[in-house]
Amino acid sequence: MPILLCRVLFLFLIAAGLLPFAAGKNLSNAVDLKALFSLRASLGLRARDWPRRVDPCSTWTGVGCDAAGRVVSLDLHGLRRTRLGRQNPRFAVEGIQNLTRLNTFNATGFSLLGTIPDWFGSHLPPSLAVLDLRSASIYGDIPYSLGDATGLSVLSLAYNSITGNIPPTLGQLRNLSFLDLSQNALSGDFPSSLTGIVSVHYLDLSSNFLTGALLPELGSLTVLETLILANNSFSGSIPPQLGNLSSLVSLDLSFNSLFGSLPDSLINLRSLRSLNLGSNFLSTSLPASFFSNLSLLQSITMSRNNFYGELPNSLWSLPKLRFLDVSYNNFTGNLPELSGTIAKANGGSINLSHNLLYGLIPSGFEILLSTLSYADLSDNYLQGVVPRDGTSSSLSVRSNCFQNSSIQRTKSVCEIFYEERGIPYDGSADSNSSSPSGSRSNSSKKKNTWKYIVIAVVGGAVLLVLVILSLLLCFRWCRKDSPAQREISSNAGLPATGVGLVPPSAPAANFPTVGEAFTFEKLAQATSNFGEGNLIKHGQSGELYFGVLENGLRVIVKKIDIRNARKEAYIVELNLFSRFSHARLVRLVGHCLDDENEKFLVYRQMPHRDLSSALFRNPAPEEEGLQSLDWITRLKIATGAAEALCFLHHECVPSLVHRDIQASSILLDDKFEVRLGSLSSVCAQEGDGHQNVFSRLLRLSQTPDQSPSGLPPASCAYDVYCFGKVLLELVTGRLGVSGSNDASTTEWLEHTLHFINIYEKDLVTKIVDPSLIVHEDLLEEVWAMAIVARSCLNPKASKRPLMKYILKALENPLKVVREENNPGSGRLKGTSSRGSWNAVFFGSWRQSSSDIPSVSAQPREDRSLKRSGTMRSQESGGEHSSSRRRPSKDIFPEPHGIEED
Repeated sequence: MPILLCRVLFLFLIAAGLLPFAAGKNLSNAVDLKALFSLRASLGLRARDWPRRVDPCSTWTGVGCDAAGRVVSLDLHGLRRTRLGRQNPRFAVEGIQNLTRLNTFNATGFSLLGTIPDWFGSHLPPSLAVLDLRSASIYGDIPYSLGDATGLSVLSLAYNSITGNIPPTLGQLRNLSFLDLSQNALSGDFPSSLTGIVSVHYLDLSSNFLTGALLPELGSLTVLETLILANNSFSGSIPPQLGNLSSLVSLDLSFNSLFGSLPDSLINLRSLRSLNLGSNFLSTSLPASFFSNLSLLQSITMSRNNFYGELPNSLWSLPKLRFLDVSYNNFTGNLPELSGTIAKANGGSINLSHNLLYGLIPSGFEILLSTLSYADLSDNYLQGVVPRDGTSSSLSVRSNCFQNSSIQRTKSVCEIFYEERGIPYDGSADSNSSSPSGSRSNSSKKKNTWKYIVIAVVGGAVLLVLVILSLLLCFRWCRKDSPAQREISSNAGLPATGVGLVPPSAPAANFPTVGEAFTFEKLAQATSNFGEGNLIKHGQSGELYFGVLENGLRVIVKKIDIRNARKEAYIVELNLFSRFSHARLVRLVGHCLDDENEKFLVYRQMPHRDLSSALFRNPAPEEEGLQSLDWITRLKIATGAAEALCFLHHECVPSLVHRDIQASSILLDDKFEVRLGSLSSVCAQEGDGHQNVFSRLLRLSQTPDQSPSGLPPASCAYDVYCFGKVLLELVTGRLGVSGSNDASTTEWLEHTLHFINIYEKDLVTKIVDPSLIVHEDLLEEVWAMAIVARSCLNPKASKRPLMKYILKALENPLKVVREENNPGSGRLKGTSSRGSWNAVFFGSWRQSSSDIPSVSAQPREDRSLKRSGTMRSQESGGEHSSSRRRPSKDIFPEPHGIEED
């Protein structure tokens, strides 16, 4: 009772203005204070962040007040709950309805686990302009009442698990300028009411299950600058009215089912800088003047459609173009001579692969290729001589008709292509000569045909003998190996050595340009002369020390003694950083290469170190017990690591393999964003078009994940396997799984996989980390991650999914496991959401149930055991096909007929 009386007196004195606070903008309203304490209690916030007996305006984290001492902003991002609050997280924000001057409410990344209540929109303060609930663990439907919050100018509900249709009442938000509903599970047609928000500048509905046609009324949103509708199931043609969006800067309609031709009106989008129409069923030829008015375009993606005809000359004269992807189409014709301004775009990239381009590479276009960071001309019919950079990692020319390059189409295939089009083909240096001497030479060749036949027979016999001898040597070599060596499987964890990032013949990186060149004295000063107190650990490729540079930057210094470590370890990393950059790779600050025997690499320090040390950590002083990462953060880490591997596997040319994926390789910054480290073992993937016949024959005698030297294999499938163990660490909380390959770990994996079944969610609760507190819907996400982990751990490398599919599954985990029929969603009748997802995710993979043991649990009787779904072949350029799917005890079906890009 005395405490209650003190609190009442405290509030009264504040309301009367008789109790000023020591500093800052003092809170002047008792109603605001009561509302803040209500939020503090309902959200279970820590006393450290919102302490009692101090002024909230000047002391409470995330609370902002105006000059009058009224609360105008709340930012829950980064705040933490008490232990009791973490046990019962929920969408309990009733207190904000009494903050009558609140302008901004940001709960990004703060778990408001639950559904948005029906009262929410109608009771929000009328002054509220910004409502940001991204990544807040929200599920269920969007309440219709949200349309009553007419003061909103910014609304973001992205990266949640929201289902149902978009309520038409959102069209009442006339002041809305920013609307982001992406990365959810929304369904239904495009809501026509949204076209009434004429003030919207940014509209993102991507990565949902939206269907139907794009509305012509979209053309009325004349102030719209960004329109992102990618990764849905929109169909029909692109409405010509989109050409009315004169302010449009970015347009992304990729990964839908749009078809037909491009409307001519798109040339009116004079402000457009980014255009992405990839992965649809569009089919048309581009007129010569199509890009003539789009002078601001910097990025164009029109891949995986059915465009045909010649690429218009206006495309190559775009002055600001830096990224162009028109791969997997039917474009034909010669490459232009190019004297335009595109050649000035240093560091850009183009992808013209999988088209029908032919002829020689003109000198002007060759100059352009030398200025780009990446160019892909593969799978065309270009002839002549490969440019000087044709064998480097920045230019891919495979599967063409070049004379001086390997991995080209056969001469007969090229001759047929050119003959069908009536185009001269110069297949060899002295063929197609029209001079008399050329005729005599051809006559002489015909007379001496028998000589070439004899040479061919003899050469073939010699080749056959060599092949047989090679096979015998391979088999003999395999038999001489120890049993332990022959049984090395995909989970082998031996240290990686000997395989470089680039072929030995490739030019060395210009190391002085890779970060800053430090002197040994500066690094010694930063690390207390490499003292024991600064030593973090002994890494695989060197010792890691903590240091602080003169400018205050906290760094990690790797000391590599090349007398005891691999000499090429630091060269591999410097080569990698000199050729590639990505936000998910650890930041290299600089290096010191002065000493002959010791080399130093300097990285930016990650505040949360790595996953192995951050998964469980020491608690704050007011908390008890060992604290573990919450599920939202774990899923964020898994997705970030998948993005890093997806970059190495699918965006680098040639594909790169990490070969050391484990929890200690996944570094975490202050916001638990992933930065992939341990890059000294990165190498080009084997079999990426660089192997000869004998190396392929050699691999026939090995297990799928075994390299000839018995080291971790240069295979993307090996990275996938290791990543699967990381996912199991996140699900189960068992430390050391990803970094160990001993018998006990193998036994634990086999035991754990028995509790992961696509039909029985409850089984996974037996292996979930007991320190995790998860709601029913979050449990579905845990279940989905476990299913993805099991698919990664398939003993057969060929049956593991590609990283780009794993990333998509982790970004949309509920789509992997939910089995809900949506009659009005536009899907085929009888097709479940999970069945449709699997059809998209796994393409035309065939089923197999013989490789991974599973619990003998049958699906529920009310489930449909047969599903049908429409799938499109990425290689066909837009053909439709349907297949019957039969459930299997196997977690994921076997890949069949799908090639890595």
